[in-house]
Amino acid sequence: MLSGTLNVPAPPARLTADWERETSLRLGLEPGDVEPLPLARARVRWTDYRHCVQAVSDWTRARGLHEVLAPCDVALMACRGAKYHLDGAHYGGAAFCNLFLSEDRGLDLHFPATGHRIPLTRGTVVLFDTAQPHAVIDRGSDGFDTADFPADRDCTQIFLTWEVPIENAPVAHALGIAFDIDPATALLLEEEQVWRNGARAGVCPDSGRWCQAGS
Repeated sequence: MLSGTLNVPAPPARLTADWERETSLRLGLEPGDVEPLPLARARVRWTDYRHCVQAVSDWTRARGLHEVLAPCDVALMACRGAKYHLDGAHYGGAAFCNLFLSEDRGLDLHFPATGHRIPLTRGTVVLFDTAQPHAVIDRGSDGFDTADFPADRDCTQIFLTWEVPIENAPVAHALGIAFDIDPATALLLEEEQVWRNGARAGVCPDSGRWCQAGS
């Protein structure tokens, strides 16, 4: 994974107030939830949206990824922490590039398999393999605990996310991904899956430890 901190302006107050209403009233975010927000509506009030996109584009270009974001789908997301999970079973053909827009809420993005722990502040940008277990946890915790996210704590994070093609050669190189194709097994599968050590892999939602899927 790659990470950095970009100089992006704070979203306008009217927009952040709209996000707060959306997350509390319509989405009803619970600890660990990650849900989409309406991007098209946000862009009407977000004069610096293009600046944010350009900042991420400049960051990826500086790392030899050229115009990799230009054709990619982008979404606006909200989370109230995030349990340990991996996204490779649904987005196996993509890496995620996330730009966090909220102020520092005392939360970290944690990749337990690699040991990376990234403090989330406004402008934090991360590009990572969707098959890597990850979570958003309290900075003082070693795992995900719902008790770290009481109702009276402001711990919602808003972020933009791009789906970047994992087979793009510069992306694979930047993330250190080596493709090890097992066509015999792949022909038997009807859906994308993450496998590890010859078995379908899962992740403990509290600790991030690898486990067998379904266990």
